[in-house]
Amino acid sequence: MAKRGYPGWPEGKEKKAYWQWKQGVRTKEEYTFLTQACRDLVRKAKAALELRLASGIKDNKKSFFKYIGSKKSQGNIGPLQGRTGQLVTDAREKAELFNKFFASVFLSADNGVLSGDSLERPGKDESPPTVISDLVNDYLEGLDVSRSAGPDDLHLWVLRELAGIIAEPLARLFEDSWYSGQVPEDWKRANVVPIFKKGRKEEPGNYRPVSLTSILGKVFEKIIKGHICESPAGEVMLRGNQHGFVLGQSCLTNLGSFYDQVTKSLDGKEDIDVIFLDFQKAFDTVSHPILAGKLRDCGTDECTVTWVANWLQGQTQRVGVDGSMSTWKGVGSGVPQGSVLGPVPFNIFISDLDEGVESTLFKFTDDTKLCGKVNTPAGRDRIQADLNRLEKWADQNRMQFNKDKCTVLHLGRGNQHYGYRLGAAPLGSTEAERDLGVRIDSRIIRVTNATKQ
Repeated sequence: MAKRGYPGWPEGKEKKAYWQWKQGVRTKEEYTFLTQACRDLVRKAKAALELRLASGIKDNKKSFFKYIGSKKSQGNIGPLQGRTGQLVTDAREKAELFNKFFASVFLSADNGVLSGDSLERPGKDESPPTVISDLVNDYLEGLDVSRSAGPDDLHLWVLRELAGIIAEPLARLFEDSWYSGQVPEDWKRANVVPIFKKGRKEEPGNYRPVSLTSILGKVFEKIIKGHICESPAGEVMLRGNQHGFVLGQSCLTNLGSFYDQVTKSLDGKEDIDVIFLDFQKAFDTVSHPILAGKLRDCGTDECTVTWVANWLQGQTQRVGVDGSMSTWKGVGSGVPQGSVLGPVPFNIFISDLDEGVESTLFKFTDDTKLCGKVNTPAGRDRIQADLNRLEKWADQNRMQFNKDKCTVLHLGRGNQHYGYRLGAAPLGSTEAERDLGVRIDSRIIRVTNATKQ
């Protein structure tokens, strides 16, 4: 039997040699030689295992990432700090603690649930939506079977193998759901996994909830997503320099375009203020009635608006920690993080954030930054006026800025470090800020000057 999980390890040989050396049966040199030989075998076996996993990653991703995960000391969630300050160590209690916290940020049910008057039925002249069975078949055949099943426990391997048989009836089911607006309850359930962001690992607020939902529901979400992106709403998502979850855009295009403008201004001896804005639980606090109104306003057909609204209404979630599950809790607002469709309505929801803003504004989903030239008092006043507009937008759309995390980076040799406020709260200044994984600080001034020379 192999030891430590590696084939080829001579079970007990090193330990036996140790005791033989201590009893005088072997010399120290013999013990050292045998020990080194055993360790060489372990290293070779480990290298062979890793090579085998790496070369077979295309067909067996699950084993590869399981091995990688086993090497991370932070793989399991450690003790969490409860509301009364005590440390929670039991897996089930940690799951319940996470679920209570994640549910606490949702908008209240009375305000987050759609009223009957806010939804309309499709008009007589509106043709019923169609779903092509070949498209469903392609999505099913493209399923990654190494991924986990959703709360309905339908394994991806089964769905992929039966694609040719179930594609046609599924297409009819999707059509009926789309036209009627009725969404199966299984598609509204989510197993939530807490993903650590930053800060103290004992604090539940430093984790992000990522939802694992029904695979069949996700297949239909792809169809709805494609339909919305090809409609006039697809153009609306691009407003305000949105680079998140948009085809052809990414973190790199966001950073490259934004800081290209910043460095050109610095090269021209301009002083620049960059304001980094952070929404508080943006994905979780999207108001469903406001979202339905924005979907309708940007030209989305009533069948799709109704389906998306009903898909969001009545969702439930439970949190899994170390193999233990919490109880189910209702979701009163927001769009599921980890879903296929979620980022699309969110981008539409936030698309009008830049209306009336005169300064440069870039977005990557909810990560927003604002910048402008501040060589004159008029430039500084312009930025403050834009911050006032953004605060008003947040109030009207029932969202909040996390003002403790909103900061100002002052750039330029003559920058007077003007103080700004967001609502009644003054914004703090910073010498450096991490922007989409890249550290930005005042040294950008020296970099641009050196490049110019």
